[in-house]
Amino acid sequence: MNPPNPDAPRPRQGMDYGESKDVQQVHAAIQREKQEPRIGLEPLSIWLIAIYAIAIFCGGAYLGRFSGSFNGESLDPLVGEQPVKKAGAAGAAGAQQATELTPAERGKKVFMANCATCHQANGEGVAGQYPPLAGSEYVIHGTRRPAMIVLKGLEGPLTVKGSHFGTAVMQPWEKTLTDQKIADVLTYVRSDWGNNASPISADQIAALRKELAGHPGSWHEADLQAIPADANLPGGEQGGAAQKPGAPPQGSAAPATPGANPPKP
Repeated sequence: MNPPNPDAPRPRQGMDYGESKDVQQVHAAIQREKQEPRIGLEPLSIWLIAIYAIAIFCGGAYLGRFSGSFNGESLDPLVGEQPVKKAGAAGAAGAQQATELTPAERGKKVFMANCATCHQANGEGVAGQYPPLAGSEYVIHGTRRPAMIVLKGLEGPLTVKGSHFGTAVMQPWEKTLTDQKIADVLTYVRSDWGNNASPISADQIAALRKELAGHPGSWHEADLQAIPADANLPGGEQGGAAQKPGAPPQGSAAPATPGANPPKP
């Protein structure tokens, strides 16, 4: 076996530094290239993020206020109707007997679907935010002021039972609830939680709706204070207590009360 010739050329390993000129030219070409644009990967503008946050907040607030607690009955047009449970034939004539819900019972359904979120199921409201209905001077006295509030809404501040509610806001229900549903829910809140006031009829609400058709916005405390506390809607039962013996029929219309009409905008 012949020993290796030390003078023989050896094979090169790794990079051929003899071609450094070509390598520099390639790198120079790469260095001349500009960075590729990152289309679609730019960071969001702080203003766009703020707009999205406001939109999400407003959407959540709207759902929280107008969703009716996501109760199906709040969108059911038949909630205010009078469901009739038909019984079997009875008597010689075979007449059918029907059991109807009272206006207060129908009103409770409307209240739980639309009002209990703010005023609470016990009618006590939320301190500093939503005024109570139990024992409220705007509920238990005359029928005019509570009907005005439900139809056109109310914006605070407001003082109820000596407590101040600076952020009290109530939406108008004139476009959401029918006359019958408004009458039923008012009848309910005027007769529950210790309240003992007279019922309100759909005809009374219809007359008030027509009277206030031109009023543009919600009421404020000053508007309500301009109405006598015992002012009543014409027709139906008047006043907050049961009719006394010898008193005139409550179904008769009461004479016009000075200042009973709401202030014109």
